[in-house]
Amino acid sequence: MKIKNVSLYIEISNAYKYNKTAVGSMGKDRTIFHIDINHCYAQIEEMKFPELRNVPMAVGGHEETRHGIILAKNDLAKKYGIKTGESLREAKQKCSDLLIIPPSYDDYIYYTSLVKEIYRRYSDHVESFGLDEAWIDYTDSVSLFGDPLKMAVQIQKEVHDEIGLDVSVGLSWNKIFAKLGSDMKKKDGPAVITRENYRETVWPLPASDLLYVGPATTRKLRQRGIYTIGELAVYPRRFLKKAMGIPGEMISVFANGGDTSPVAENFYRSPVKSVGNSMTMVHDVDNLEDLRPVYYVLCEAVASRMRDHGMEGDVISISLRSSGLDWYGCERKIDQKTDVSMVILHTAMRLVEELYDFEKPLRAVGVSVSGLRPSGSHRQLNLFEDEAAYEKARMTDLVMDEIREKYGYYAVQRACTAVDRELTAFNVKDEHTVHPVGYFQGRKMMP
Repeated sequence: MKIKNVSLYIEISNAYKYNKTAVGSMGKDRTIFHIDINHCYAQIEEMKFPELRNVPMAVGGHEETRHGIILAKNDLAKKYGIKTGESLREAKQKCSDLLIIPPSYDDYIYYTSLVKEIYRRYSDHVESFGLDEAWIDYTDSVSLFGDPLKMAVQIQKEVHDEIGLDVSVGLSWNKIFAKLGSDMKKKDGPAVITRENYRETVWPLPASDLLYVGPATTRKLRQRGIYTIGELAVYPRRFLKKAMGIPGEMISVFANGGDTSPVAENFYRSPVKSVGNSMTMVHDVDNLEDLRPVYYVLCEAVASRMRDHGMEGDVISISLRSSGLDWYGCERKIDQKTDVSMVILHTAMRLVEELYDFEKPLRAVGVSVSGLRPSGSHRQLNLFEDEAAYEKARMTDLVMDEIREKYGYYAVQRACTAVDRELTAFNVKDEHTVHPVGYFQGRKMMP
């Protein structure tokens, strides 16, 4: 079968016939759906206000608070070349008549929850991937509801008829390829990727289309002459592992359809593996001292959230984004697990000082703690540290938690945060504003 334009079209009729013959050829493979609500935020706004379908429109943040990026756009805005993630200023340059709608997250959570309730009618394994995407393991549901391809179409119809939203569906034997399928087929019906057709449907696609292959990883692959998923799949895995570590080996497995990760059950909640917060600052910061109050706010939030979870950890990680939108990150393991904000702060600031030279100002920063375990274990005394100061810092954290719980977050603040209140006036714990660094963007462990 020859496919001229894989990204737009898959020959479903010749792909995978869900009958005994096909199931036999695939052995005991799973049947996984990935369903994506197309341009979710913009589509929900169009559903609420149908007149928005007639104008180029995008959902975006606020330029004055430095959250001025495009979160989603409708089809008319897409025709102008407007892309998700670009600044509002860039988008306006492409289309001066572009209508910017502020996000209504409560509405988005409400409607996407209704959509996922429809998915749960057909499987008890529905795993969310953000608000607008989800995987469904339909394997055990085939005997109850029948042909997966027909059921994918049925789910699309039910979401449209009952909620008023359009979704795209990808079907495959693993989660990675199912997601690729839903990205390929936005309006032409479900896409099916099987062991019989994945080389001709998946391998010609850009390597950057593969889940977890972000900009930094794409650059590393291109340095090795790897531009497509197929080139990634046949590249010697040992060389990728040597050059990129475990992430290199993993994306090679993904390119060959080797993903075996399960779809989580509806009632499953993954254990907390790390606790972190980050923030896009209201203005760029070009020196370490101005950055310190920002990290006070972040580290207090992280430490407080760890105590809420009853956890303590010993791996401190930082993430930095420059004004040129370059990402930097590193981590360090400390001697003992902790949930004290000052310990996290001191380690984070040392990492910033060692990693970043402020040649470019910083736009966004983050900190997280991993290596978690339940708190309450005895702390080993350290002859080289002031244990009394440690206990004082911990008691300060606990008292601040109590005051904020009773009187509100802004009832008590560190004095240093008053130097630039505009920069530090964020309740990141309750707002939980997170700007995650790409999962496979390289980090290094600082000694």
